[in-house]
Amino acid sequence: MAVSPHEPPPAPTTRDLRGEVRALLSWRRVVNRLRAVLRSALVTFVVLTATLWLMPGVASADIVDTLGLVLLVAGVGAVLRPLLLVGVVALGGWGAMLLGVVAQITVIVIALELDPAERISGLPSLVLAAILAVVFAAVIDWMLDSGSDDTFVKEAKRLMRGVRRRQLRQAGGPFLTLRRPRQGTEPGLLMLQFDGLSEPVLRWAVRAGNLPTLGHWLRSGSHTMVGWHTGMPSTTPASQAGILHGATRQIPGFRWFEKEAGKLMVSNRPRDAAAIEPRLSDGRGLLRDGGVSIGNAFSGDAAVSLLTVSHAALPGRSARGWAAFMASPYGFTRALVLGVGEILTELHQARLQRRRNLQPRVSRSGAFLALRPASMLLRDVNISLIAEQMARGAPAIYCDLVDYDEVAHHAGPARPESMRQLEGLDRMLGVLERLSPEAARRYHIVVLSDHGQSQGATFRQRYGETLDQMVGRLSAPDHADAPTTPAEESISEPDPPIAPLLVVSSGNLSLLYLTRFTHRLCRTEIDRAYPKLVPGLVAHPGIGLVVVRDDDGPVAFGTHGTHRLRDGIVEGADPLLPYGPNARADLLRHQEAAHVGDLVLISSVDPVTEEVAAFEELVGSHGGLGGWQTEAVLVHPSRWPIAAPELDGPDAVHRQLIEWLDMLGLRTQPAEADEWEASASAPRLSRAHDG
Repeated sequence: MAVSPHEPPPAPTTRDLRGEVRALLSWRRVVNRLRAVLRSALVTFVVLTATLWLMPGVASADIVDTLGLVLLVAGVGAVLRPLLLVGVVALGGWGAMLLGVVAQITVIVIALELDPAERISGLPSLVLAAILAVVFAAVIDWMLDSGSDDTFVKEAKRLMRGVRRRQLRQAGGPFLTLRRPRQGTEPGLLMLQFDGLSEPVLRWAVRAGNLPTLGHWLRSGSHTMVGWHTGMPSTTPASQAGILHGATRQIPGFRWFEKEAGKLMVSNRPRDAAAIEPRLSDGRGLLRDGGVSIGNAFSGDAAVSLLTVSHAALPGRSARGWAAFMASPYGFTRALVLGVGEILTELHQARLQRRRNLQPRVSRSGAFLALRPASMLLRDVNISLIAEQMARGAPAIYCDLVDYDEVAHHAGPARPESMRQLEGLDRMLGVLERLSPEAARRYHIVVLSDHGQSQGATFRQRYGETLDQMVGRLSAPDHADAPTTPAEESISEPDPPIAPLLVVSSGNLSLLYLTRFTHRLCRTEIDRAYPKLVPGLVAHPGIGLVVVRDDDGPVAFGTHGTHRLRDGIVEGADPLLPYGPNARADLLRHQEAAHVGDLVLISSVDPVTEEVAAFEELVGSHGGLGGWQTEAVLVHPSRWPIAAPELDGPDAVHRQLIEWLDMLGLRTQPAEADEWEASASAPRLSRAHDG
């Protein structure tokens, strides 16, 4: 029987020791070890031969000398790498990242310095040779794996076994054991968020056979797929506020202006996210009971928060998954080298779009060239951190994987480049499946998205001016002076100057604020300040909806009609028809959000293609209504019940996930206690985090 992660293991017996020796000397284990040693020696030999051949002034390329150098590299690595790993663990954070790269180079430098043939001398030449060797090693390992994740899986398994053996020792088990720990029996829940993935795109990719892991789950009947409606705003921070905390209405967009404080809030800026989380948290979040948050905007009241924006810290010394990834030659260093290949791939794909005159499209240069490899690196780091937490036996883990969303913003949500990222995420599901036997629990996997994306030429591309410029014309002599960086690329921007009329956009949603007033204005007050503004916006072909408060509550204005949101009375042509049957409920709910704009704008949507006109320079966008941006997806074990016939909004997904946690016995307090807490306690920030 497997040992629970919360119970001390039984004392080892003589039979146990004999079993460990037999396990160590089993033919399969011996063969695997020999194969790994031979492969490592072959790779090192090829790498050193190529490096010495490329280095200027190196005359000798004797095979015997090179074989001796291979043994020297192996010996230096065997001595130094454990010591360097200890240093990486001790440093944590940025220090681990820096030392992790230096560690790979240091091993090669020392081996070359000790080389009896003395073929390379001088520190600059030694460092250059070491860098070349590290690059060659990463490329050759990737080629030998045929682009698979076999080596990554082996490293992750080694990490997980080390974590579990350490836990066994701390619980009173043997100091040294050769037997591999068995998978735990207690249940756990692993929730993976595929950022920006709409249900139609996922369903199409599965039907096309491009996602073997998810496709197998669905075709075998182990899992089922359902869509859920995100509502508005269809952004990651708003959805995660709902999924993790059940508090969607605290966030009206990706950015917004708070009139009382006179402050522009940007939800992926760490200091703003840290200020927002206390408004969301009541201590009863999704990850309250010992859960782990990885790569999210908010913590969900997790006991451990890693790479979570609201906590604004890299993983600390306790996160061995971070240290192991940084120190491994198959981790951070490999990701850096392959990231260069990702940049070259991006340049080629962008050029191909231009040559084919593919429309719609946007520029894919600048910061995006760094974002694409960075998202790939972050994905690998996140999987390493998940592996560590699975080995520790965390009851619930929630992780956001952003690869698809980042590429789809610039390439388009259903373009080949985006599909390639989705296939990479499917491979990560396969990796986690292969890692599950090493876990301290039997993890059930739920895959979900926070929103979808809608495609279309941008507002500026269609009409020759940005929304800010158009609003500036209509409100002359005042000029809007809003941020111009796309919402999801504004992590570290400084506070912009506040204009009298501030335009804040998230995809094809825009919030307009008259900043000289401390309260939210109605139509009459706006007309008094800017008589041409509302009529000009309503008449523009790129604006599909203008929502403003009137005497009878919020009203949605379209070019040829109006829709009173409270009572549903329509005059003329109903402006909500192109936005689907949920549009009225979505807009009403959004009007109740804190700090919503004096005016809320939604771009027009093509009734045939369902393309929208984003107010940002993104060909794939989300934030408002229209197209697939509000069609998210949830993949869960087939036998698990869904309480509501339809999941409408992130708060409904939050309640569903909590019901599943309760069903698995992972909520330490029953729902009745949660209700008592809600009435008896004030909102508070999660008290524990890592780093």
